[in-house]
Amino acid sequence: MSAKKSFPPRTWVEIDAEAVRANIRAFRKLIGPKVKLWSVVKSNAYGHGLYAFAPLAAKLGVDGLCVDSLIEAVRLREAGVAKPILVLGSTLPELFGTAAAMGVTLSLSTFEDLKAMRRAKLLPEFHVKVDTGMHRRGFMDKDFTAALKTLHALELSRHCTGIYTHFAAAKDMAYPGFVEMQYARFERMEKALRRFVPKMAAHVAATGGTLLDPRYHRDLVRIGMGLYGYHPSPELEAQLPDVKLQPVLAWHTIIAELKILPPGESVGYNFTERLRRVTRLAILPIGYWHGFPVALSSVGEILVNGRRARVVGRVSMDLITADVTGITCKVGDRVTLIGPNGRDTVSATEFAARIPATHHYEVLTRLNPLMERRVV
Repeated sequence: MSAKKSFPPRTWVEIDAEAVRANIRAFRKLIGPKVKLWSVVKSNAYGHGLYAFAPLAAKLGVDGLCVDSLIEAVRLREAGVAKPILVLGSTLPELFGTAAAMGVTLSLSTFEDLKAMRRAKLLPEFHVKVDTGMHRRGFMDKDFTAALKTLHALELSRHCTGIYTHFAAAKDMAYPGFVEMQYARFERMEKALRRFVPKMAAHVAATGGTLLDPRYHRDLVRIGMGLYGYHPSPELEAQLPDVKLQPVLAWHTIIAELKILPPGESVGYNFTERLRRVTRLAILPIGYWHGFPVALSSVGEILVNGRRARVVGRVSMDLITADVTGITCKVGDRVTLIGPNGRDTVSATEFAARIPATHHYEVLTRLNPLMERRVV
């Protein structure tokens, strides 16, 4: 079979390797030499591209990787990534043996998980996930004594290598009470488990918890958004001005076509916008299929040769139109949707701020995984 033919992309995502390096350095400085730094690369590395970002982070020295599913872990192993991998999400019992064979650590959070683990022919290592207040996955405090008895009775202690939880509200230093309550609950559950598993890793902090308080660093921290160059929230960024992070991702496209229209003409589906003056339009080959949401119709801004241009009319599935009147540009010029262009930049945070009821996490993870990711 002949090799797949490659084509120049009309839209692509760039991953800035030096920005990743700088963010790793920033968190290393924050946590010190004794705490391990794990990179969270679930959800296609928060939209940055699993196969682009995870090997890069491993090469640049993170201690381990966190994924959501076993399939992500298997694909990373197949790609040659040898770092420790922890699956944060649930795993089907019939795949426990695959995890063991691949050297992947699972998360167990139910009595059914424990019983299924005992039935597996090949047992992987696992971390116990506890629910301290987030109320998603995890053993609750009231059930934990029974869970420990089950773990001990099934002789699974030697396969347990960690315990962890996730904070529900670690994105604002002004409201520490709930995080403190969760941490106190975690410490009680950790102490109980250590009677059966004295040597294990304990971890509670994602990016927000890591920034909030050194007490939460424990044996390792799970850094997701921070390694991609963003604070978890505007509040935390304002409260911690000395923690400088560098956005890693830039999303670009090209000008596919240019045209000049007179006043009174409508642009796009359903005549949602009528031109008030002679307007030069740039047609760009991206749309909501690629991750540019309909909510940015007539309000989104993109960068053309360092100048801002407003989206005109409704965002289509594969096309948007921008007003480039007064901007020097030609067909084939690079256009930036997220990231720097010239002396200006559109951050994922700014991009998200124009969209009702969302945030930069959703904006980044919704970038179409079929778009090429380039490490630059």
